[in-house]
Amino acid sequence: MAQRLEAKLLRWARKLSIVMSGPPALAFLPAICLATFWFGGEGALLICAAAIPIAYLFLGGFHGPAASLLHAREGINGLLQRTAFEELTNQVFNRTEELGWKSATFAFAIEDFDEVHNRYGKAAADQVIARTGERLIAALRDRDSIGVLGDSRFGVCLDPVRHLDLELCIQMAGRLQRVIEEPVSVDGTVIYISVSVGFCQQSRAPEKDGEAWLQAASTALSSAIRRGPSAIRAFSSKMLPQPENSNALMEEVARALEDGQITPWFQPQISTDTGEITGFEALARWAHPTRGVLNPADFLPALERAELLERLAELMMYHSFAALKVWDTAGVKVPQIGVNFAGSELSNPRLIEKITWELDRFDLTPDRLAIEILETVVASAPDDMITRNINALGKLGCRIDLDDFGTGHASIASIRRFSVNRIKIDRSFVMKADRDPEQQRMISAILTMAERLGVETLAEGVESVGEHVILAQLGCDHVQGFGIARPMPIEQTLSWIESHCTKLREVPRIMDGKP
Repeated sequence: MAQRLEAKLLRWARKLSIVMSGPPALAFLPAICLATFWFGGEGALLICAAAIPIAYLFLGGFHGPAASLLHAREGINGLLQRTAFEELTNQVFNRTEELGWKSATFAFAIEDFDEVHNRYGKAAADQVIARTGERLIAALRDRDSIGVLGDSRFGVCLDPVRHLDLELCIQMAGRLQRVIEEPVSVDGTVIYISVSVGFCQQSRAPEKDGEAWLQAASTALSSAIRRGPSAIRAFSSKMLPQPENSNALMEEVARALEDGQITPWFQPQISTDTGEITGFEALARWAHPTRGVLNPADFLPALERAELLERLAELMMYHSFAALKVWDTAGVKVPQIGVNFAGSELSNPRLIEKITWELDRFDLTPDRLAIEILETVVASAPDDMITRNINALGKLGCRIDLDDFGTGHASIASIRRFSVNRIKIDRSFVMKADRDPEQQRMISAILTMAERLGVETLAEGVESVGEHVILAQLGCDHVQGFGIARPMPIEQTLSWIESHCTKLREVPRIMDGKP
């Protein structure tokens, strides 16, 4: 009973503090003083003049939470530290509820920040963080609050306003994203970054408190990161994790694997010389019955804990070979398909036997299969079963693609030792290559090395026409990314292939001048 009474008194004190510190006080204070003098004379006016500041002090007007939060801004360029930002978010949520107005929280994350740190060094990475904070401060109103949520994450809490709908939130997220993604110059080096954004309107918070509100924005940010790059996502209740423990999730994903809910989607790879399709990469997707299509980041950890990654590789290979037969039957030319293999699958002593059996089953030659192996696996692989299997796959006739090249420190000797056919240049080198001469120099160095070794090249994560053009000009053999096409289920591939081939046929040919 006493606790409820105390909570009620605190709420009333907070409401009175808001009234006394806001515009209403400026409007009514002169009237209150005049009425006091009219009815009580000079003595009553003196008492009123002394009582108002005392009441303001008692309600925390000078030394309350707001003042402490201002002191908490000292640190990184005046940004609120996480604890202070969470406290302020809770205050804004309560004030928004009391006023009946609108607000929103935003969460921003610099993608692949570890790669920025590793590539340019700690000092440059710190400069990127500092510039990001400065740009957010400059782009927002003085009353809006900005906080640090992590090493490369920032939060924004808008001061309450009368009108703020979903469309305005999306526009603001896009505007702030563009501001942050402007190139950062550090000691003559231009650094490009991409930023994911998640936000939650105060009216859509899953629970009626600031902590849940801010967490909802972070949940939306996680969804944006999985669907990136540079994605923007609004919070939805469907994003909330299911109330099931780790064991239940492992059981669900195991059932999904066997029930056919987890299947490959296919992303095309094309030649920069002719524009023709040179292959597809198979990427796992889970068609969840209630949560929609999920990316590997949502379920691969559970599969790994359940020790089912090898079973996933088997199913991916089966469906990939079936897709090749679909394309062959339709009379379209798809030379190869790439399937990802992790260290656990490559450690299987019977891997070569299994792949040979599947190729015979579908009547396919080994060169139709590209084994995609992470550079980190190759860089750390000792002379054991992994080495034996990779070399045996090469001798069998399968193509070996070295994935995410530039991030795992694989030596030239490793490329030669494993008979790599193609290196896939990591997206961190491709991003904004059409605008950054340094990116172009890095790509040129990789391409020169590949040419000397007789290895083909494919650039991953190509998102724009400009990136596609500069890669072609620099001599990269193949490209893949959202700028070409997003991953798609097998049912959509034939129509995409037909549309792409039609565009190629419509390209005007240069005549040789003969009649």
